[in-house]
Amino acid sequence: MNSLEHQAAERLKQLLGHVPSIHLDEMQPEVLSGDGGPDFQVHLRAVGQPRTLVCELSANGQPRHVKYGLFQLRSYIANNEGNLVPIFAAPYLSTDSQALCREHEVGFFDLHGNAFISFDGIYIERLVAGAPPAEKRKLKSLFAPKATQVLLVMLRDPERAWRVSELAEASDVSLGHASNVRVALFDREWTRVSSDGISLAKPSALLDAWRDNYEAPAGEKLRYYTHLHGRAFEEAARKALRLEADKAHAALASYSAANWLAPYARTGTSFFYADDIGLERLKNELQLSSASKGENVVIALPREKWLLSDTVEPAPGIICTSPVRTYLDLAAAGERGQEAAEHLRQKALKW
Repeated sequence: MNSLEHQAAERLKQLLGHVPSIHLDEMQPEVLSGDGGPDFQVHLRAVGQPRTLVCELSANGQPRHVKYGLFQLRSYIANNEGNLVPIFAAPYLSTDSQALCREHEVGFFDLHGNAFISFDGIYIERLVAGAPPAEKRKLKSLFAPKATQVLLVMLRDPERAWRVSELAEASDVSLGHASNVRVALFDREWTRVSSDGISLAKPSALLDAWRDNYEAPAGEKLRYYTHLHGRAFEEAARKALRLEADKAHAALASYSAANWLAPYARTGTSFFYADDIGLERLKNELQLSSASKGENVVIALPREKWLLSDTVEPAPGIICTSPVRTYLDLAAAGERGQEAAEHLRQKALKW
């Protein structure tokens, strides 16, 4: 056995060893020659009856790889006699991958501690919260600033099919970066492939994962006070936001954007994203003064300037962050923000 197979075999032995009615007879690696056989099998007696657990092991536990492994297992079971129990294993299996195994009536376990094995009255189930560090690093990479430029473009119209070159150009990233994002989405089965290119198959699942791993854009956050309110504030904001016809230097964000996209929770504070030009414009038009406390205007200056390309204009002169960005910011803004985020999702993100 190689190292991964050895770790998986030892983990399976530990799981089975905690069940008094199971007696392990033999663990055998690579039971068949060729590509059709499982990686290892376990001969045991459960409640006095002989059983053989045939185990398929994959170094990658993403849904696309799991589907292939499940096909291999079911094919082997269908073409071989005996009291066979299919088991799939990987270093880590996400909830989506676990659901695939259950759907195909295949037991599973991973090296992170998750497991589900059921046969002959034997029932083993263990679920571990969170993901291992390696998986968290992969998700962090998928939701890093450059990668999210690609995600935002795709989420604007999930059904649109993209060539990788088109996606790279629309996202303002390199061809290699767009290709890496494509592979990461494909492995998780969040995309579908057609002759026209790739499109999002599960935009809601992608958005859920992004929300759960969201980090607000890095940058400075400035706090100000303005005496303007009501219509006077709105007109001043329009002047500040509509600086250039084809480029946004500032945009309403968070609750303030949601008030135009899907009104729900009102707040006495107005929120903006801006670059240096937009900041000066906002300071002049809104007559802002610095405030260490009692602020009613918060302006974030994101390092990732591309963020201001991801905007919408729900009313003439009103520039807001896109529904997706607004949703993510609200979802990270506490309980009240989460309620506003879900309202926005129901109204503006119906996929």
